[in-house]
Amino acid sequence: MTQNYEEMIDNILQEGMSETAFRFWKAMKEKIPPIWNRNSSATLKYHKKDDGHVATIAEHVYEMTYLCSKLMRIFDCEPKSKKADLLFLAVVLHDAFKYGLKNPEYSRSTYTKHDKVIGDTIVQNKELFLKLFNEQDVSLLEECVRYHSGKWSTDARSVNFSFNKLSPETFFIHMLDMLSANNLTKINGNGTDDSSINKVDS
Repeated sequence: MTQNYEEMIDNILQEGMSETAFRFWKAMKEKIPPIWNRNSSATLKYHKKDDGHVATIAEHVYEMTYLCSKLMRIFDCEPKSKKADLLFLAVVLHDAFKYGLKNPEYSRSTYTKHDKVIGDTIVQNKELFLKLFNEQDVSLLEECVRYHSGKWSTDARSVNFSFNKLSPETFFIHMLDMLSANNLTKINGNGTDDSSINKVDS
């Protein structure tokens, strides 16, 4: 049975985000290109699941959203807090432009500079994000999405990149991305986790 990952993402967000932030996300979602059913990996080399299929962007983002909801406590982060709003928004926006900005730019290949584009978009629309966050948090959100690919991020390739120069939140988003992309967690479509990652008490 095909899972409605978009709906499951929104269910987690509605539980974990403040009402204001969730409404903000729903409005932003209308502006995101129709990417959700496209492959997370155009080369089919990454994001492979046990049965051999390549995860759609919706499935990938669902996995990251689910993991975020279980692991954000490492920041002493409570649901519906500003930090929760920021982390969840970084997750759902990080691949928003993976196939480019406009329909004519869509192709079989994923857009390799999508991390830079979403980061730049947040900077260019700073006033919009300031309706939800303060300036420091907007900068943190921008950093999280710009460097979500770690050392493979567009703006990390021409510098001596180190996560030591970036925030723990940015590293967190990168790790969620890597866990999902490398099929290192087994999350069922019913919202349960076979890896027992959500059972860790320490």
